Amino acid sequence: MEKRQLTCINCPLGCQITVTLDNGQVTEVTGNTCPRGDAYARNEVTNPTRVVTSIVRVNGGNLAACSVKTKDVIPKGKIFDILGEIKPVVLDAPVNIGDVIIPDVAGTGVDVIATKNIVAV
Repeated sequence: MEKRQLTCINCPLGCQITVTLDNGQVTEVTGNTCPRGDAYARNEVTNPTRVVTSIVRVNGGNLAACSVKTKDVIPKGKIFDILGEIKPVVLDAPVNIGDVIIPDVAGTGVDVIATKNIVAV
């Protein structure tokens, strides 16, 4: 049996959770104060995912950069591949919230979208 210690990030409480695994299967979750903590812990030890946020450069806009994020969660192991695809991107203004900046980033099936409006100047 293996035990892993986690800090839940689903709410501000930050519960200290202990997950017990047997042959890679979760057998027990303790320390959480709500069901979201249980779900988070089970997912985190078997299939961790994240939303990636970053910025891209913008030419001809009222701001020099635009914040972007993945539209959905991606496998944690793909974070650096995704950041590698985002880094060279340069947009031309205007940019609107929700614009797809990179479709199917790093082959994840998830798009990178703009999270800020940038007006052309």
